[in-house]
Amino acid sequence: MTDLHRLSIRELAEGLSQAKFSSRELTEHYLQRIAKIDSQVKSYVTVTPEQALAEADAADAALKAGNATALTGIPLAHKDIFCTKGIKTTAGSKILDNFISPYDATVVEKTKAAGLVTLGKVNMDEFAMGSTSESSYVGATSNPWALDHVPGGSSGGSAAAVAADLAPFATGTDTGGSIRQPASFCGLTGLKPTYGRVSRFGIIAYASSLDQAGPMARSAEDCAYLMNVIAGHDAKDSTSVKKEVDDYVANLSNTSLKGLRIGIPKQYFNVVGLDADVKARVKESLKKLEEMGATLVEIDLNMTEAYVPTYYLIAPAEASSNLSRYDGVRYGHRCENPADLMDLYKRSRSEGFGPEVQRRILIGTYALSAGYYDAYYVKAQKVRRLIQQDFLKAFENVDVIAAPSAPTTAYKIGANLSPTEMYLGDIYTLAVNLAGLPAINAPVGFDKDSLPVGLQLIGNYWSESQLLSIVHQYQQNTDWHTKRAAIAEENA
Repeated sequence: MTDLHRLSIRELAEGLSQAKFSSRELTEHYLQRIAKIDSQVKSYVTVTPEQALAEADAADAALKAGNATALTGIPLAHKDIFCTKGIKTTAGSKILDNFISPYDATVVEKTKAAGLVTLGKVNMDEFAMGSTSESSYVGATSNPWALDHVPGGSSGGSAAAVAADLAPFATGTDTGGSIRQPASFCGLTGLKPTYGRVSRFGIIAYASSLDQAGPMARSAEDCAYLMNVIAGHDAKDSTSVKKEVDDYVANLSNTSLKGLRIGIPKQYFNVVGLDADVKARVKESLKKLEEMGATLVEIDLNMTEAYVPTYYLIAPAEASSNLSRYDGVRYGHRCENPADLMDLYKRSRSEGFGPEVQRRILIGTYALSAGYYDAYYVKAQKVRRLIQQDFLKAFENVDVIAAPSAPTTAYKIGANLSPTEMYLGDIYTLAVNLAGLPAINAPVGFDKDSLPVGLQLIGNYWSESQLLSIVHQYQQNTDWHTKRAAIAEENA
């Protein structure tokens, strides 16, 4: 029973249904691993052993009674941006360090209804603003592949927990690459679904027109299992789309790679700052897909240079609006002994928000202010539409678009990148959120320092099944997704 963490989601489900082990034994196994290993990785913000074991016992009873779903009894971790009833939800910020949600996010509700066991909440960049998970109020999370490197962000805790085998899979959110980039840095598979595919209700908002929840796991198959649970319409989310949900697991082999047209944007492979090892591994993975029957088609995405400036006007503007509710009055951090109402607002917010969040609020407030709204925010929204049209034009000739997930592998902790350097690191991921498209990261090898490299595949709207199927077939013919960091090999 010492190697349960090496089993895939399918193997865990089969083991539970065949009573090879119980959900309590599986949950205890992960809790022991967290207790032993997470002091080095620091992926969890809150571990919930009592609740987890109670849920595991309920899952075992359901399994025994024959009332189980496909995933009943399997543990998972939630990014600390999902509201969880009775459990602290901080979004990585001091301003919410005392916030215990009175309700569950829809994604959490759905995982509970499916019988999944919540191990706890995992770390993230404050309010999902960042690419390293260093801006969290509780401190940085380490990359299991190299503990002196970042796991990426903002879903860095989710990525690190799965990569260190401290959870079989995890939920993440992606506003500008926050599932795909940490999945790339930690050697995982991570899917950012089409905007509106997964409910945003109960996700602490950063930028409402960009935020989207999705699964992070070792393989496309594991991600498909979680997508089967969390995808679907939710009346509580006005941006949730009423559209039939695929059986993502059943569809894993449905997309034929024979004749699949993969678009290769020439602008993407000439980006300043693209690491030579990253470029080489991505090209090798595309050659492999070509050997498996796909056709590589060179395409133009002419709006590439507009991605970063457009995103960093729209996202901060929405953040400025969304974060105005944290005022020290209703909930969250409140300054000591305010002199008056204005002092309460000023000190509560300046004490509660970290530097990166303050920076984005200021940028967003400026962009929305009288005299600048038309010049900046409205113009950015017009360019956003041009970016979307650029992709739609490309999809007239190709089925999916390939790119690196990030221009480099994981940064060192404390590298102190300037805001501009950090923002430019999102060059390959931002446009997907601006256009509302689905995209997936797949591990495709390592750089010279043995750090993981990721391939990103971008699909047309509602093509999650296709993306998962392509990556699943790639993973049937490669073993990058099975590689484990040394720390993940430690037994509890």
